[in-house]
Amino acid sequence: MTVPTPLSAFARRPASPPWRTLSSPADLAQWRPGLVDGTPHGEIFAASRDGGGAGLALALAFDRTRDDERPWLWVQDRAALRLAGRPYHPGLPSALRRRLIHVCAATAQDALFALEEGLRCRDLAFVLGEVTGNPRALDFTASRRLSLTAERHGVPLWLVRLDAGVDLSSARMRWHARSAASLPPRWNAAAPGHPAWHAELFRARSHPPGEWILHDDGQVLAAGPPDPRDLAAGSGDRSLAAG
Repeated sequence: MTVPTPLSAFARRPASPPWRTLSSPADLAQWRPGLVDGTPHGEIFAASRDGGGAGLALALAFDRTRDDERPWLWVQDRAALRLAGRPYHPGLPSALRRRLIHVCAATAQDALFALEEGLRCRDLAFVLGEVTGNPRALDFTASRRLSLTAERHGVPLWLVRLDAGVDLSSARMRWHARSAASLPPRWNAAAPGHPAWHAELFRARSHPPGEWILHDDGQVLAAGPPDPRDLAAGSGDRSLAAG
């Protein structure tokens, strides 16, 4: 069974209200959508049942590499493929579909090898990985190798940890993610609304911890619930009624 990623192809204008966060008032050092700070290695902890981890990783990656036309790599170990399904092309932003390179690895160790090899390739825009649980192969040394490789070659990595406990890691940003309620669509009550996530940044080298409600319609990543006044904008790959 395949599970669509929560990224929608429905396009709209950026929300008109300012970003809203669940944490204390933002300061200059707080993370925000669209902020490019050079962080090469991020981890996202999520449950496999809702697809929130891969959805948030894709939203963060697309937010950072929106104008990059190079291919990108998605690596899953076999357990992640069984629990979360293969990448669902119609659910990806149209700009990412034709550039996807998907690798299914038999074990977590093989997945880490594929991720590291991908990070060595400067022809990739970014690398996304999904590894299930806390495999012995993904220790601090392996995490450090990924961070150093990403820094050395300038290819960012978002590693999704499915059904995993928080352990030692050298990742520069570490998130907890889960699905959040979407705003109901304006024209078709039976259609899905904008995908949204509750995202908690619990460790970062350059930013204080915080919590956000993030949403991504395939066009922009923003904090706070989608603005219903913008739902009349044109669509990308679907009709407005199906959006």
